Amino acid sequence: MCSVHYNHSLTAMSRSDFMAYSLSLEQKTAFAFVGMLLVFLGLLIVRCFRILLDPYSSMPSSSWGDGLEGLEKGTFENALT
Repeated sequence: MCSVHYNHSLTAMSRSDFMAYSLSLEQKTAFAFVGMLLVFLGLLIVRCFRILLDPYSSMPSSSWGDGLEGLEKGTFENALT
């Protein structure tokens, strides 16, 4: 009869074999960069959901024309002279 042999490489690895498969500096740097990008993406997703749930809290209460003294809105040409 033919015996079937399964390769259980992860369970049969010794410590020295496992250390041979350690990550290089470039791979560690890439994983760290991807991790930072995932954290940044998570923060952006949380911020977007907060804006979607309460959109008016992120808007300023005053408009750009409130601080004009003596000038009417839309009369920018008069302010240049």
